[in-house]
Amino acid sequence: MITLEAVYVLTGALFAAVAVLSALDGGNPRRWGNALFWGLFAASFLAGSHLSDLANGVLVLAMVTIAGLGGLGVGQAATTGPAERAESARRLGDWLFAPALTIPAVTLIGALALKGLHLGAAPLIDAKQATPISLALGVLAAGVLAAALLRPPPLAAFQEGRRLIDTVGWAAVLPQMLAALGAVFALAGVGNAVGALVSHALPADNRLAAVCAYTVGMALFTMIMGNGFAAFPVMTAGVGLPLIVRKFGGDPAIMAAIGMLSGFCGTLMTPLAANFNLVPPALLEIPDRYAVIKAQIPTALLMLAINMGLMYVLAFR
Repeated sequence: MITLEAVYVLTGALFAAVAVLSALDGGNPRRWGNALFWGLFAASFLAGSHLSDLANGVLVLAMVTIAGLGGLGVGQAATTGPAERAESARRLGDWLFAPALTIPAVTLIGALALKGLHLGAAPLIDAKQATPISLALGVLAAGVLAAALLRPPPLAAFQEGRRLIDTVGWAAVLPQMLAALGAVFALAGVGNAVGALVSHALPADNRLAAVCAYTVGMALFTMIMGNGFAAFPVMTAGVGLPLIVRKFGGDPAIMAAIGMLSGFCGTLMTPLAANFNLVPPALLEIPDRYAVIKAQIPTALLMLAINMGLMYVLAFR
């Protein structure tokens, strides 16, 4: 049976290749910092489930130390030039989009179709992890299709991956770390503490106040933690379930769906969501690194207000 462990091994192997190629890049004065950082990240995927919590924590602290001390640099990956890319784009035309479109297509088909397949008596994949496993299969299929269309050198995919990951830098690991932080907050009882504070501050029988506290709290916690998935367990355990669901009888499914969307409003307004808000200006060489956030704030505030109204109208029907 294919489990999520296979996806971890595949991802770890990719970052291990990035680490090796970084170490071999003599044009990068910080190549050993890059190699160590991505090597540790690869180890977290390849062996993280077999290491103790303490060992995983030390691994993360080592990565933070390398990035915090400025140990990462941008290498000089062996890649094609602008003229070669223009010629390749002219030759392939719209077929150039086929590998990118393969990923969502295979992911969707796999998530829907692979759950029921069996090899003998055993299921083909872990049904609970059908979507991430299908996503990994989609990436592999896209890689095979891209190789067939472009016929690149054997290491081209890894070199291009290293070029992109060097440009993004430490922000590439931020979603994973922030999601872990959300789990730590939930286990530490931060949600219960927040719920106690909100319960004392809100009017006793005011549904609107509870809705505003939950939706705005989701946005604010997402801005602080940089990830809506990290904020969700904290705010839902502290405000959503005890107040909106238990006290006022709200629908938990509607509350959760609109609450998560409220959190994503916070994602649009925070630099901690670096992969969304700081990486694009860096890749596009925009002088103002906060230009994306500034452009998104009006939309985020409007959507947050709409979410409040939707939850108040729909959750208590």
